[in-house]
Amino acid sequence: MANFLRGLCFFLTLLFLFQCLGSRRPLVPSYVDPQGSLRDSAIGKKYMVATGNPLATKVAIKVLESGGNAVDAAVAALLVLNVTNGEAASFPSVAPTLVYDQKTGQVKSYIGAGTAPKKANIEWFKENGYDVMPKNSILSQLLPASPDVIVRLLQDHGTKSFSELVQPAIEVAEEGFPANRILVKNLDLPLYKRLGFTIIMPYNSEVYLEKKWWYGIREGELTKRSDLAKTWRSMANEEVVSLKKGKTRKQALESVRDYFYKGPVADAIVKLHTDKNGLFTKDDLANYSGGWEKPVSGEFGEYKILSNQTWTQGPVVPMVLQLLDGINLKAMGHNSPEYIHTVSQAIELVVADREKYFGDPKFLDVPLEGLLSKKYASLRRQLIQKEAFGKTPPFGNPWIFDSKKTTSSNLQFNETKDQTVSEIKYGKDTTYLSIIDAAGNAVSLTPSDFPQSPMVPDTGLTLGIRMTQFRLDPNHPSSLAPGKRPRITPNPGMVLKKGKLWMSFGTPGGDVQSQAMIQFFLNVIVFGMDPQKAVEAPRFRSVNWPDSFSPHTYRPGGIELEESLYVSVSDSLKEKGYKVYKKGHLDNDFGAVCAVLNEGKKLIGVADPREESWAEGK
Repeated sequence: MANFLRGLCFFLTLLFLFQCLGSRRPLVPSYVDPQGSLRDSAIGKKYMVATGNPLATKVAIKVLESGGNAVDAAVAALLVLNVTNGEAASFPSVAPTLVYDQKTGQVKSYIGAGTAPKKANIEWFKENGYDVMPKNSILSQLLPASPDVIVRLLQDHGTKSFSELVQPAIEVAEEGFPANRILVKNLDLPLYKRLGFTIIMPYNSEVYLEKKWWYGIREGELTKRSDLAKTWRSMANEEVVSLKKGKTRKQALESVRDYFYKGPVADAIVKLHTDKNGLFTKDDLANYSGGWEKPVSGEFGEYKILSNQTWTQGPVVPMVLQLLDGINLKAMGHNSPEYIHTVSQAIELVVADREKYFGDPKFLDVPLEGLLSKKYASLRRQLIQKEAFGKTPPFGNPWIFDSKKTTSSNLQFNETKDQTVSEIKYGKDTTYLSIIDAAGNAVSLTPSDFPQSPMVPDTGLTLGIRMTQFRLDPNHPSSLAPGKRPRITPNPGMVLKKGKLWMSFGTPGGDVQSQAMIQFFLNVIVFGMDPQKAVEAPRFRSVNWPDSFSPHTYRPGGIELEESLYVSVSDSLKEKGYKVYKKGHLDNDFGAVCAVLNEGKKLIGVADPREESWAEGK
């Protein structure tokens, strides 16, 4: 027994040493004077790119230099981000998209979120013991969307082939890329969780831990995604073969899509679900489609703010800005207690409506006209009060301003009870890309999903956990149903000024995305900040509603502040009734906004130092 105990102590000591040597916390940028700037804005006259990783930005620039347009560059950048930011925005998951066509002056929205499989319904989950959607489970996987997004974007607005645009991503995946501090942070698990991760999802561990579960990756270390590169080579080869057979460019692109949704990739995905008692079938994948839709819009002064429809939380941004329009925010002072209180209450009022009305518009009547009505915004504006709400405020009744009328009398907010769900958070967040090309076309795209459910063996494919944004409550607008989309958090944005594209912008960050975008917009428009300083300014974040991800944690009356804000305004906000939480300086829990602004004679690109994002142009 004594020898056994000595051996056990020796083994645990070795594990502890491996943990200490192999794990390193990411460096946090040191504090800078609020009037200073960590970076300069990127300035260009021809084109501009801002993405969540420098490698993706550089690849997009090469595509533009070789004659590609904004859509071509966006596809190439997206695929590189699926490698360099794969723990946050993996292939082939969600990719909500906005496209601005300079010739027509129109913005189009592409539905970049998958649907629930046909076997998925609330009754099945309830019968199997689930009160909320599970995590770290094959059951949390939504049908993949980004291959459909990529092909349709290239068919309808691109000029180049998939095989050409995927090549840079293949090279990065095969040759490797240096791990940055955000990747290290996202993969930073204690030793026992890395061991558990390896036991529960061995292929995920093989990909992200490189068969070394005891070792924490360090910044700067070379990281590869070889299996993903092989999958992409096979997809690209399908296009090349189709072209050699005399098919048109669009037909060859369709063959890439078929290879994924109807061919060998679909077979591999379905085999995983069959082996692990998942819900996907071959028909689910073969019948999947996204599609173009009219974007949602609202106004703030002379600016028109656009988003995807209510299968995302995107309409929150135009709704909040429209509610705030007419309030003298500038007189309050930037990030003063009164300003933070006013903006937070506007956000909370709109999110109350999000929780009541936002869902897949193909499955429920959404009073979109009413929600975006200026009269409705004026009515909701009157509910801003001197004290904190203390809990999610009541939703409104936008139906009275909507030409569609509802017979529903269910006007009651159902508060979510705190629940727990076992999980290992390995990888998280989202990423973003924004591009304006030399012709004035633009793309705004927010890809996401993380390796927290079983990856498809030998393919490098991560199907994510986006089903966790469904509710197992039939009365919730984002309730689970076969073929339905959950109301996802990723939401790209665009802004028009006098009918012309003025800005393309977005951010990672779950429920904070809309809040970070709103604060950045107001920093520039109301307070006249330099765009880069506007990105770097300290942020606040309301958490006064159920989180969009299962188990939908709720912190009534809560608000989070970055460190410098906490020092200056926390006491005043506490006096107003807020429960105030302090976060670090330039913490990426507050998003990482990237934007490209079109100022006519010049393009301005900004990238948030809260992550390893990068803006560059010419």
